[in-house]
Formats: sequence, structure tokens, C-alpha cells
Amino acid sequence: MVCAGAGLGGAGTRADPRPGTTTAVTTTPHNTTRTSDPEPDTSGDPDLPGNPLVTGGSHPDTLGAWETQHRPQLLEAFGEHVYGHPLPAPDDMTFDVTDLGATDDGAVGKKIVIEVTGPVGAARFTLRLFTPTAREVEREVHGTFLLIDHRGAVTDTGSDSDYAPIAQITGAGHALAVLDAVEVAPDDLDRYRDGVISAFHPAGTELPDTAGRTIAAWAWAASRALDYLHTDDATRSGVDPARVAVIGHSRSGKAALWAGAQDPRFPVVISNNSGAAGAKLADTGRGESIDALTSAFPHWFPPAYRTYAGRPDALPVDQHQLLALIAPGRLVVASATDDVTADPQGEHAAYRTAEPVWALYGLPGTGLPDSTWPPPTDRAYRGPGMSYHLRTGAHGLTTDDWRFYLHGDLFRW
Repeated sequence: MVCAGAGLGGAGTRADPRPGTTTAVTTTPHNTTRTSDPEPDTSGDPDLPGNPLVTGGSHPDTLGAWETQHRPQLLEAFGEHVYGHPLPAPDDMTFDVTDLGATDDGAVGKKIVIEVTGPVGAARFTLRLFTPTAREVEREVHGTFLLIDHRGAVTDTGSDSDYAPIAQITGAGHALAVLDAVEVAPDDLDRYRDGVISAFHPAGTELPDTAGRTIAAWAWAASRALDYLHTDDATRSGVDPARVAVIGHSRSGKAALWAGAQDPRFPVVISNNSGAAGAKLADTGRGESIDALTSAFPHWFPPAYRTYAGRPDALPVDQHQLLALIAPGRLVVASATDDVTADPQGEHAAYRTAEPVWALYGLPGTGLPDSTWPPPTDRAYRGPGMSYHLRTGAHGLTTDDWRFYLHGDLFRW
């Protein structure tokens, strides 16, 4: 059993994710002048919000203002109005590790049962780690993808799903860590508190209106999984904790973005078809609305978010601001041409609008050829701190998406 101290991760000043740079980003940079245009071109694009990045203002002029003022305010606002406030650090946490040996996918597996202790009890959930075999890669693992799996697609014997193609991932020299999201918080209105939330809030009592629900619980557990990936046990398997990408598809893509916004230890954050309350702007008139989302899945968000149903213009934050909170870590937004519910055009607009914060860190540019919608499909675009692709097809996490992630130099800085 591997033990861990509580409170290993959380919101704060985001460290520069590039290897060899361990100093936190300073709030008094040598050059605080942005190197890109001060405002995005909104001509011909009604989706682009007029107040892109901060509440009650415009673009931050300096990195210091972003780090000390705007970023903390936005984190608090998203907790208050969208996702709910996260669970606190556990009082205690342990990792019970079982070697699974070679899997059917040609990888080497481990099963890690994470136990967290809160003020009213303990909860357990599973993380599975699959690394390349020695014959597939004889050097350090290129990078590790931490998948928030809300589908239960991965078992101890591996996965044959395009959603989690272990053979494809480990064959390319990467590792896959899979978080069982349903054990963390069941995706069910009547049972979502049965996992980690039950360790912090007594059964039979109402949750505070501002407390996070399912999406927030999944994001919180992703940080606890990252705690394990920082242990010696994980690094002996080839994991480099400085090269971990948290990834989620659809509903778990929302959780991946919220995890990456809060936890500055994630150097890469991948949103795959995350849609409303993910990478999609709220008020585009296309795709899933706040009303539809909170009606169908009232257990995903606190009641506060539901109050903006039918009036998204009143929401004090929007999703491009959430994307900006990931800087200077690498943001990856992936959309699909036929995924009308997720509104790929709204995701594209949010992605473009978030770029000025990366420019503050000296990482300007989205990698896109221009601002035109739609961009050329089935191509990976890479800027200094941002990546994007628009895949042909429908809603899904496919082997084509994984091909872009595995060969898109996401872990090269």
C-alpha cells in the first residue's frame, strides 16, 4: 500500500508545465506587454463575446493582474455559478496497488484503489494504469493520458473500445491511466452522492446549494489520481508526472476542463466534444442549452447553474474564460463536424477567444490558419500553448481522435 498526504493538489499559481522549468510563473514578469493583438477580431462572428476574458472588464494587461486578480476571481465565479465549490482536501488518502501483469492489449497493468477519508467517512474508487511493455518502448514513457471514464469501458483485463484503445496508446509509447468516474460519483440523480461526496457530507442532509455535484466530484477525483501519478510507485512504471494529460469526452470532458482549471499540476488538458458547460460558449443559439442540460442531468451541477436556464446572457462567466484558466498549460479542444449538440462552432469560437491569456505567458497563437469557420477538417493544429482539431463525423472519442493526441506532440514544449 502506498500512502499519501492530504492536500497534494489544488488551485493556486500555475507552474510553467514545460520540463526543466520548476519555478512558478512570477507575477512580475520581465515583459508584461502582450505580443498579440489586444482584442480578437469579432467581425463577422456573432459568437465571440464582447467581454472576452474577465468579469466586468476586458483583457488583462499584465500577467501579474491575471495571476493575482482575474484568475482567482474567475475560479471563484465558476465555482459559485456553474460547477459548485469543490470538495476539500481529504483528511487522509491511501493507494492500494495490485499488479495486473500483461493485459489482453499487450500492455502492463496496475490497479490502484484510492481511499479518501473525509470528516464523515471514507470512500474508495479505482484507477487503472496501463504502460507499454519493454519490447514496445525501451525508454521513458512519452506521456500519460489520465482518462476520466464515465462509461466503465476499462476493466482489469484492458479495453477493446475505440474510446480507450489501450493497444493504440501504449503501442505509441504512451501510458493510459483510467479513472472509474462512476465509482467516484454514480451518474444517477438518486445515487450521485454515494461515492466521494458521502465522505464529506452526511447522508440524509441537504447538500449546500453551492456544493459541487457529479461533474465537480469527477474533477476532484482526477486530482487525487494525479496525486498517485506523482508517487514513486507510478514513476517506477515509467510515468513522468510532469507529462500527464487529463482527458475527458462529452460529460467527462466538462470535468477534465474543470479539473485542469483548478489544478495547476496538469500540464495538458484535453476536451473531447465537451459541449455545453465544457468548451462551448453558452449563448450561441445552437446545440445544447443550459435549460436542456440541467433538466436532463440535474445531478451534474448545483442549483445555481439551473437559475440561468433560458437566460444565458445573465451568466457572469462563459466557457472561454474557463479555457483561459488552463494557461499556461496546453489546452486541447477537439470537436466533430456532425456533433450538433456539442456545437463545434461554439467550441471553436471559445477556443480562439481564450488565446490572449497564453500570449501573456509568452505563448501567443492558436495554431489555426485563420479565424474562419469551419477550419479544414481532420488536421491537428498546434500553437505554442494551444491545440485544436475538427474531426469529420459524429459525437465520440475515436481512434482518429487518439491519433491526433498521440502524434500531436502534446508533451513537447
